[in-house]
Amino acid sequence: MNAPFISLCPEITREDALKLMDWLQDEDVIRFLSDSRGVSRMIEQVIGRVQLPILTHLFNQGGRFFMACDRHDVPVGFVRLVRAGRDCEMVLAIGDRDNWGRKLGASTIREGMKLAFFEMRAERLIAKIHPDNARSLRAFLRSGFVLQSQTPSMKSLVMGSERYLRLLRERPAFHGADIHITEIDKSRLKNLIELEQGADFFELEHEIERAIVVDSGQVAEDVVTMNSKVLLHLDDEKMEVALVYPEDANENAGKLSVFSSIGTAIFGVKAGAAFNWRIPDRTCRIRIEKVLYQPEAAGDFHL
Repeated sequence: MNAPFISLCPEITREDALKLMDWLQDEDVIRFLSDSRGVSRMIEQVIGRVQLPILTHLFNQGGRFFMACDRHDVPVGFVRLVRAGRDCEMVLAIGDRDNWGRKLGASTIREGMKLAFFEMRAERLIAKIHPDNARSLRAFLRSGFVLQSQTPSMKSLVMGSERYLRLLRERPAFHGADIHITEIDKSRLKNLIELEQGADFFELEHEIERAIVVDSGQVAEDVVTMNSKVLLHLDDEKMEVALVYPEDANENAGKLSVFSSIGTAIFGVKAGAAFNWRIPDRTCRIRIEKVLYQPEAAGDFHL
């Protein structure tokens, strides 16, 4: 069974803030959150003082704040990532009690790790959890965190960047559908990402690191490699696109950069795969119907 889909949405609306207030007034939700009452008061003050539809900048003071949303873009919880030197601390909660027990916490942790290690470039990610919070402890331990220290009131779990990358490569399917890329594509794209030196491509970097790497002459002909032409469905829209390097991109001509949201999503995926993916303004459903052309299958190894 596939893991539940969760995306971390950085934009915090006034509606999101009201939902957060509701969650933080639920004793079962805030039972193990150390500063829940202070946060609730802060949100209430913000809502009363600031008449703006978007409140993102107010929530990102002192850290990064995200709404954890399901595949329908409905918020089910929140994540806060706080940088302290080279470390980063993660706090999360699934605020909607109807969703407890559906393993949304584990999916949220995976998305938080991706941001912490690939976008924020943390060396260690730390989670401080009350010993009685058995559900949260299980979710973090199953995600690969290890116990660092403990007191009667707190267990400190840690994930280092090297361990994270090792687990990512050992258990690629744990983080999404299997993807396959060629050694040449991996080398070229890693060089491009290093040249760009930006945080905007962390999703692509994550996919490259977890990919199953194969020789160009052995990649299956139904895999979307660089410069492939693909027939896909984006929600209810059928489209024919080519996956190209950034300098060749032209969306009007159906040439999608691998650095774009859809380009990153389809890279390395096999025909027949269907999955949810977050694009800038929403979550969409992508299905790869057919690989119309693949350079490796055609013998065009120079592309």
